[in-house]
Amino acid sequence: MISWQDEGAVLRVRPHGESSAIVEVFTIDHGRHAGVVRGGISRKIAPTLQPGSQVAVTWKARLDDHMGSFTVEPVRSRAANAMGDRLSLAGLNAVCGLLAVVLPEREAHLPLYHRTVQLLDLLGQGDIWPLAYLRWEQALLEELGFGMDLSACAVRGVNEDLAFVSPRSGRAVSREAAGDWADRLLPLPPVLAGKGDAGPQDIVIALGTTGYFIEHRLLRSLSAAQMPPSRARLIEAILKVD
Repeated sequence: MISWQDEGAVLRVRPHGESSAIVEVFTIDHGRHAGVVRGGISRKIAPTLQPGSQVAVTWKARLDDHMGSFTVEPVRSRAANAMGDRLSLAGLNAVCGLLAVVLPEREAHLPLYHRTVQLLDLLGQGDIWPLAYLRWEQALLEELGFGMDLSACAVRGVNEDLAFVSPRSGRAVSREAAGDWADRLLPLPPVLAGKGDAGPQDIVIALGTTGYFIEHRLLRSLSAAQMPPSRARLIEAILKVD
């Protein structure tokens, strides 16, 4: 029998059989890992297995490549911060939905794990959460090998008047260098490069650019994977922020 203990955030829960559930958890040392929780849909255990909940898990299996089973203990619930606020609920679902699709199984991503836990702990703070989410998407792309280089123009090397991002290279392009090609490039609002103040519209424009690389580069590299609808619902919620 093989076993280990770890901690992580619940990403996805699926019914399994009459009373069990297959639970995916983004863990510290074992990345996105699935296991069967006996009685996982029961009234006693189900509240612990809400997406976003922080849990301690013990995984056991006869062989390493088996699904195995989880024993789960609650560490911290985030449901209260999410359920009472439309933006928080949309954000929670978007984060968990994306990670469940893009993370490779059983592969640790410690920097992204810490960024994710920090982001989830900000749920309910609507004044700072949309910007924090944008930074998290940038970190997600960077961690998984599809980060953007926004430090200087890919064509002329200057770091002034950067207005676009090349959809092919992920590098910044200045307004002058873009010329007649501007309509084929992605927008680079200042907030995406970490500059200036940002309102909901600015953040949504920036998320359009990060979303392009998630959908057309990251997800395309995963073949059948598709952008979870929860991300579109998050963008709608951000646009409604006062």
